[in-house]
Amino acid sequence: MNLNQIDAFYFLGIGGIGMSSLARYFHYMGKKVYGYDRYKTFLTKKLEKEGIFINYQDNIEMVPEWIHSQRCLIVYTPAIPSTHKQWIFIKKYGKNIKKRSQVLALITENKICIAIGGTHGKTTTSALLGHILYNSGKKVTAFLGGISENYQSNLILNGTEIFLVEADEFDHSFLYLSPNIACITSLDQDHIDTYPKKKSLIKAYIKFSNKLKNPYKKLFLCKEEYFPYSNKNAIYYSVGKIGNYYSNCISIKGDKWYFDFHTPKETWKSLLLPIPGLHNLKNVTAALAISDYLKIDSENIRKSLFLFKGIKRRYSIHYQSKKKIYIDDYAHHPTEINALISTIRKCFPSKKILGIFQPHLFSRTKFFEKKFAKSLEKLDFLILLDIYPAREFPIEGISSNSLLEKIKMNSKNKEVTSLSRVLEKIGKKNFDVLLTIGAGNIDTLIFPIKKWLYKKYG
Repeated sequence: MNLNQIDAFYFLGIGGIGMSSLARYFHYMGKKVYGYDRYKTFLTKKLEKEGIFINYQDNIEMVPEWIHSQRCLIVYTPAIPSTHKQWIFIKKYGKNIKKRSQVLALITENKICIAIGGTHGKTTTSALLGHILYNSGKKVTAFLGGISENYQSNLILNGTEIFLVEADEFDHSFLYLSPNIACITSLDQDHIDTYPKKKSLIKAYIKFSNKLKNPYKKLFLCKEEYFPYSNKNAIYYSVGKIGNYYSNCISIKGDKWYFDFHTPKETWKSLLLPIPGLHNLKNVTAALAISDYLKIDSENIRKSLFLFKGIKRRYSIHYQSKKKIYIDDYAHHPTEINALISTIRKCFPSKKILGIFQPHLFSRTKFFEKKFAKSLEKLDFLILLDIYPAREFPIEGISSNSLLEKIKMNSKNKEVTSLSRVLEKIGKKNFDVLLTIGAGNIDTLIFPIKKWLYKKYG
């Protein structure tokens, strides 16, 4: 398919973080862009302000007539249920229908493509690398899996010579890509509905690594991750261990983290880590390594790192006073929660932490139930919200109450409540640091919590 011959796009699930960046891209390219989403959110409202028409009713009358045209492309997310009325109608009458990942492959197939994969760390790595490329004057378009604080968008657009994308392993989506440079940040098991066993996840990543193409044809691998496949095109990066690129000499001063970064030729001393945490240092190391490999001027890289403001919902500090600190984070996997709590303990030792966690997906909660319990036990106080179902139906015996029972914590310090009652609950807790954690709609609590904190503590 030649995308130049497409005049109009209809997105099913336009409010998704990955779908919305694609919609923005085509809108900026001067195409007609419409879409459907289930809920009106902060992100969909922004898309509408930018001139993209969105409907919120699963009604075929809301589907534009031009979806019948050969010059229209329908883009869908695999999260759309098979019973969706618009989706049933479009499958029957639409001429051109493709997954988001297939469209990304079409956009990048004849360009230099850098793809960042891994079950954790994709967005931080991509956002920083995109920021460095943009600040260095590269003609880059970056599709991000989060909202960059620097650009207030999930799309960085400065030309089309280089495309930077997140390689999403869900539904084997990343196997449509053929990148010139790829990075695998982590290989923890996740997306149980796609990969019921870790072996199947590893096999998919091996297939992904075999799709590298010239020029470059390089694979950046985190040395701490077990990747059972020898690749002559691999470049290794690490935190602590000596590799082609590595970071060490970490020092923590208050809530500020500093480190040294080593290239094959030199050492960059005492760099400020823009987002605290060893997991974030791994992601930063990956972005710095790829930037140096691309021969970007070291001063530009270091300046970009210093100016990097992070990503919304990745260790986002929303309130900080002498009495209280409020941080929001997207963590939705036990490994991510462990890393988040560990970072908080190092930055704010001896402070009492209240965590509000919204589990995401019934299948993920079931598979990782014991690991979730172990990670959440590290909090001082816990408020569990109901499981956010996303694309799934409930699983018998799996609920936030069943998870709560497995968490070894004083019963007075843990409870399950609804989203609407959270403010009432936190007002009764004796905490120093408040965390909202999860990938569902827990982000709707951010503004009310900030408002409450400012009113109570100034």
